[in-house]
Amino acid sequence: MSNPPFAARVHVPADRTFDPASVRPLFPALERRQNGHPVAYFDGPGGTQVPSLVVDAMRDYLLRHNANTHWAYPASAETDEIISASKRALGAFVGGASDGIAFGANMTSLLYHFTRALAPAISADDEIVTTRLDHQANIAPWVRLARETGATVRPIPFDVRTGMLDMAAFADAIGPRTRWIAVGAASNALGTINDVASLRPLADEVGARILVDAVHYAAHHRLDARRMGADVVACSPYKFYGPHLGVMWVSAEVLAELDPARLPCAGSVGAEVLETGTLSHEGIAGAAAAVEFLAGLGGGPGDGSDGEFAPRLDAAFARLEARGDEVARRMGEGLAAIPGVRVYGPPADGVRTTTFGFTVPGRSSEEVTRRLAEDLGVFTSHGDFYATTVIEDLGVGPDGLVRAGAACFTTDEEIDRLLEGVEALVR
Repeated sequence: MSNPPFAARVHVPADRTFDPASVRPLFPALERRQNGHPVAYFDGPGGTQVPSLVVDAMRDYLLRHNANTHWAYPASAETDEIISASKRALGAFVGGASDGIAFGANMTSLLYHFTRALAPAISADDEIVTTRLDHQANIAPWVRLARETGATVRPIPFDVRTGMLDMAAFADAIGPRTRWIAVGAASNALGTINDVASLRPLADEVGARILVDAVHYAAHHRLDARRMGADVVACSPYKFYGPHLGVMWVSAEVLAELDPARLPCAGSVGAEVLETGTLSHEGIAGAAAAVEFLAGLGGGPGDGSDGEFAPRLDAAFARLEARGDEVARRMGEGLAAIPGVRVYGPPADGVRTTTFGFTVPGRSSEEVTRRLAEDLGVFTSHGDFYATTVIEDLGVGPDGLVRAGAACFTTDEEIDRLLEGVEALVR
């Protein structure tokens, strides 16, 4: 098979700045209407809509290549090739070697499996540093690991006024007993972007490892495990225009230290040791297609090889980040200008993603979400988003926040419609 089924292309001419109109035709979901209004999807932090080429790749796999792996007939060999090509694509996306890529049902499952694989090497004298700004998927598995091994978890607080982590507290918490630092690259509730790279020197001083939850970050900014100083990076393709799936990149040094639960006859090359049973091969094909979609936004052709993906992704995210800055200012400043609305997290013109958590006076977060959908076809989300410690520390529990997050297809008109709907609810 000369080309894997995710090799469909989308290109934005290199001489253009990023315009959402260039990709909107690729998303069939944007044709949906709610009570006469075209739907504006601001629920991307919980899962983005999917371009047709991703669905085409999954459909093509199931209809033309569907087989299990490592057998001596063409469909099986094609499946092997698709998985290998997808690992190359995801390796380029994460900024790590392709043999360090593991696929799983979701990021949460992978993290539980990963931390259990660490257990034999963790003792009661060890410490694990986590944060209160993270999704529970990067907190609860570590808490369980500590409970089972006797290790100590040290959670780092965040500033409730700015939504930023207390970086000085990291310096105080990381010491000679620290074995792992678990930190999110960005907050899925507040849009905060964390200075993960600044933790590498602190970790090196004591020989600690760093695991980065990049689930929210990956759709908005260029991932680079090396630049971040990460030993492990976890992300979820369904947050960056792909199917429901989990992806984890693990450095060779960390892989050598793991003792994962696995079948004795299972694959043992690189991060295969973290993969259990038959995977979602169609999801793996779709995940690579999502990377191809994003790479295409950088302009110019590519052959889908690892060497071609990286520069195209660099160019694509430079565009997406510039557009994201414009969107964040429009959304954040617009929400903050509505009387009574309280916006949490970094300022609109700060270093952040295009995700905002806010409250509306006299309205529950669920009511706001329901009314925005019914009145204007604006789809937001509500609650705690599994960032339960964030909600606790902000003092907005149990109702939580309204969350609005822009995606690559979000237009200025949709942002204005969101602002119009929120403003109508405070009159």
